[in-house]
Amino acid sequence: MSIFAKSFRHELKYYLNALEYNALRRKISEFLPLDPYSNDEEGYRISSLYFDGIHQHSIYDKNNGIFHREKYRIRIYNGSDKKITLERKSKRGDFICKESAPLTKKEYNAILKDNVEILADTEKPLLRDFYAELLYRNFQPVVIVDYIREAYIYEPGNVRITFDKQLKATVNTIDLFDDKPISQEVLLPEQVILEVKFDHFLPDVIRQLLQPERIVRSAISKYVLCREVTIQNFK
Repeated sequence: MSIFAKSFRHELKYYLNALEYNALRRKISEFLPLDPYSNDEEGYRISSLYFDGIHQHSIYDKNNGIFHREKYRIRIYNGSDKKITLERKSKRGDFICKESAPLTKKEYNAILKDNVEILADTEKPLLRDFYAELLYRNFQPVVIVDYIREAYIYEPGNVRITFDKQLKATVNTIDLFDDKPISQEVLLPEQVILEVKFDHFLPDVIRQLLQPERIVRSAISKYVLCREVTIQNFK
């Protein structure tokens, strides 16, 4: 699906319990390769700093089922500063689009200190859009979402199957590189989030492997789950 030169993909989400996760993981791992960025069979750690406006539209748009939604986040992997990425995730109904642009550590630190002018002369379109949101809509960092992702890939259909585990909201800092974060578990210990992303079609071999009709699809937002935790903590 393409809207205004953006490429949109399907995204399906499900909650799994421990039995469902272990059974499905066993089947998938025998058939599909792990994402090459995985540290081991458990996957890799993702930490994302999300931004929102003063009216918290990102959380309310999701909860109110707004058809067209966008979120900005800065993402790192395994706690490393070697790769810092700004991402914009756009959603149109059941379709998603993720755009990304690299950030330097200097740019990241400046943004965190509200020195947004560091992006004023950027030539990257996504960073220009983000600069406008920071400047004119007063976007601010609001929550760090942290989890372990176990990811498998299937090239036909550009399929990506992920199990997201140990979802946590960081409640004492908005710095991705803070060495003393305090986090709160968001999911039940036995819960795992299954995500299935693909382009135009879900190949039959993957459909038979997953059997998605046997599990209940859910409208899951890790951002909203973690943001609600921080809102409760600071009431």
